[in-house]
Amino acid sequence: MAGTQSNSEVMHIEDRDIKHVSKETVAKLIQLSHEAKEQTYCPYSKFRVGAALLTLDNSVHTGCNVENACYNLGMCAERNVIAKAVSEGHRRFKAIAIASDMSDQFISPCGGCRQFMREFGSNWDVYLSKPDGSYMKMTVEELLPVSFGPEDLTKKKVSYIPNNN
Repeated sequence: MAGTQSNSEVMHIEDRDIKHVSKETVAKLIQLSHEAKEQTYCPYSKFRVGAALLTLDNSVHTGCNVENACYNLGMCAERNVIAKAVSEGHRRFKAIAIASDMSDQFISPCGGCRQFMREFGSNWDVYLSKPDGSYMKMTVEELLPVSFGPEDLTKKKVSYIPNNN
């Protein structure tokens, strides 16, 4: 792994097999998601969430939730880190690790974040973690079954839709 990182820097994790995510890489992603949680801005909910995203080329991006006094304008950690990676030119992902302070259950992404992840494919890994480093592995498909994605926009549609007025 290359050097140390701040939350605004990108790291690179060596992993020769593009499809396989090693246990060491998963552990590092979970660690980085917990570190990203330290940067959270959550004065309203006090619910800290961090995320670490592994791209197809093995770079890692981190993000955290950022709240707003106008509650619906807040940004979840998962959407934050994906937007950050997309702004750096990444469109394909291998895995995301998500962290919170909940010790009695694994953190799970909200419905909006599940759909946001689905935009970039359904067959990539999601690691739901606890502060002790334990985790549960799922895929985007498992989190959002029978989902709607970009490919659905190109499917055949009814050619004529009558105006009901």
